[in-house]
Amino acid sequence: MSEQWRLALIGGKAEVEAFEEALEPFAPALLAFEADEEKGLWSLEAIGEDEPDRAGIAAALAEVAARLGIAVPDYTLEALEQRDWLRENLISFPPLPIGRFFVHGCHLAPPNRSGHVAILVDAATAFGSGEHPTTMGCLLALHALKRLDRRPGRVLDMGCGSGILSIGAAKIWPIAVDAVDIDPESVRVTRFNATRNHVAASLRAQAGDGYRAPIVRHGAPYDLILSNILAKPLMKMAPALDRALASNGIAVLSGLLTKQEAMVLSAHRARGLVKVASFRHRGWSTLVLRKTGPGTPGRIRLPRFTPRGPVTI
Repeated sequence: MSEQWRLALIGGKAEVEAFEEALEPFAPALLAFEADEEKGLWSLEAIGEDEPDRAGIAAALAEVAARLGIAVPDYTLEALEQRDWLRENLISFPPLPIGRFFVHGCHLAPPNRSGHVAILVDAATAFGSGEHPTTMGCLLALHALKRLDRRPGRVLDMGCGSGILSIGAAKIWPIAVDAVDIDPESVRVTRFNATRNHVAASLRAQAGDGYRAPIVRHGAPYDLILSNILAKPLMKMAPALDRALASNGIAVLSGLLTKQEAMVLSAHRARGLVKVASFRHRGWSTLVLRKTGPGTPGRIRLPRFTPRGPVTI
């Protein structure tokens, strides 16, 4: 096992979120959480493999501090003993009730409650344990779409990671789901998780270059496309998403910061997609878009999970 390292710092919520974004290129595992509610302090932990880029990390933190007009916070950067810290750090998360979904690891049993949809996903080498705000937003969007009187015929999970979104869709609808990732390891993990969640018969996963993957060319058009990646790739792939999405189809896009919503929306509006709703959490956004065209309704109603009830959009 390669050498692993851990960085930790403490600051205000907005500061920690900015530092978290800056450290993404350096660490595959990042966790921000409230450390002291009374003082408004948040803690950020980053865990990476191999020798850390100390100069790059210091420069990234300094750039954020200068932009925010604050001093670079004190932080620790230390080597870890040879254990699978990435797995241990993620698997230690508590179970996550997200809308109708209950995301849990194999060390916990799902609750025996009517209406819950259990998703068994352990931390692995592919992204997607359910804890990140972008994954939460996508699952909440699936929850809301399930409550509409519409059922997609075919679903595509573009950038499937651990397969958590593919599995969620396959569990709430009896439909065919295609999953694609450029990383073969993500495809392996998705297939493994599909088998553990008893949806392997309806979920096909394939490694490929985005919408050019053979599974997409043969499976399109899709009634629902899920894509939890990053803002710039989402913008670049907007024309291909448009071609793969059926008329009146829905796209759930995430992996973008709230401040990036406008530019991601602009790229998709140029292709005729309109915003249906957005889910925002901890500075991250999930967008729900619909492809307009001849015969499509002017509005659909997406349930909002507040006492205010459904909202017309």
